[in-house]
Amino acid sequence: MPIVKIREDESLERALRRFKKKLDKEGTLKQMKRHEHYEKPSQRKRRKLLKSKKRGE
Repeated sequence: MPIVKIREDESLERALRRFKKKLDKEGTLKQMKRHEHYEKPSQRKRRKLLKSKKRGE
């Protein structure tokens, strides 16, 4: 979990924006969404196949 210390004379909105950028950079939210529910291996394979078809591979 990233930690953001609020600097002197910094608004809460700006610190929250920095925190969100850190989360995005580390991929924490993507990982949480991926582990939100169990996905069977066949479903995972199908999802990856459809994703590659969308890209045109």
